[in-house]
Amino acid sequence: MSDETSFAGLFGRAPEIHTDAPGRVNLIGEHTDYSGGFVLPLAIPQRTRVELAKREEPRVRAWSANFGDSADRETPEVEEYRLGEEEPGHGWIDYVQGITEVLRHAGYTLGGFDLRVESDVPLGSGLSSSAALEVAVLRALREAYHLDLDDLRLALAGQKAENDFVGAPVGIMDQMASNLADETTALYLDTRSLHYEKVPLPAQAELLVINSGVSHRNATSEYRTRRRECEAAAELLSVPQLRDVGLQDLWRLGTLPEPLDRRARHVITENARVRSAVAALRERDLPRLGKLLDASHESLRNDYEVSIPEIDRLVELAKEEPGVFGARLTGGGFGGSIVVVTRRGAAREAGERIAKRYGEEIGKQATVMVPAYSPETILTRRTETGAQTPS
Repeated sequence: MSDETSFAGLFGRAPEIHTDAPGRVNLIGEHTDYSGGFVLPLAIPQRTRVELAKREEPRVRAWSANFGDSADRETPEVEEYRLGEEEPGHGWIDYVQGITEVLRHAGYTLGGFDLRVESDVPLGSGLSSSAALEVAVLRALREAYHLDLDDLRLALAGQKAENDFVGAPVGIMDQMASNLADETTALYLDTRSLHYEKVPLPAQAELLVINSGVSHRNATSEYRTRRRECEAAAELLSVPQLRDVGLQDLWRLGTLPEPLDRRARHVITENARVRSAVAALRERDLPRLGKLLDASHESLRNDYEVSIPEIDRLVELAKEEPGVFGARLTGGGFGGSIVVVTRRGAAREAGERIAKRYGEEIGKQATVMVPAYSPETILTRRTETGAQTPS
């Protein structure tokens, strides 16, 4: 970090508060949360870090090292707005504006503040960079202004900011995962009741997460189209949400037009797969868990149509690796990342081979996100191999 882009360099004083929040990977349960269904995410090592200091005047000044085009500017530019005058359409700062507007409408009292953001959760990776930003900022504001904001209300505030202000119709999974999940246990979440349990990963298992290098955006992709299709299917089936249709009712999908029948089939079968995955984790049945991931990907590709050739190829390459139990697209789709379940000790080398073959075949750079490289590991690998970056 250069002096001019440090908090003191940007704002002329030291920060008062430091907070952070992780990105997340969803093990299984994709595109179910906005239909009231079940999800099974975990936190990842990559995090968004926030520094904040209060201001006397009701203005917000904010700078990001990652979002928007701040990282490309030789002279740092700080975004500004006045509290109570939030207005969408200004890029990454909309996430901050959305948060302050949501908190104000909820009756919380805020003052102005200076904010510096830095993140190693890649944008458009399907690993929830937006929720990590929202949760980190909300944690900083909760601390700075002593807000009576518990973890559940904090997650809901982040989702509302993204839905109503940013305009991305995301479900609640990302904010709940970023706020409550950790890296060793899966968060089994009922997105309707918001009841959750933490389910440990078996000791024999290891997760591998690979970013395809193809970016997606929830607010501008077909994400909102899929949500409308699910709502339309539920209305035609005379249920509040697709969560209310079980496997025993799949025959009813024959009454739905294309593609609503396939969209509904994905959500219904995916909810069942989440429940089965939880049972497989508890029974330490990794082959069964892997088959569920494979089936989830096929459903996302064929019924929900949110995969792309690059992601499909990553999944195929992963399934060819020894020690791999299963693999699938993770995140909203149309790019992003895959999640792979391997036997313990196999993930890193498998990830490196997959990324290498993908680059040779596709011509894009895939990045192994989990297992994460520690600074010591990166230094050792560079010394031993001359490599400039980890896979």
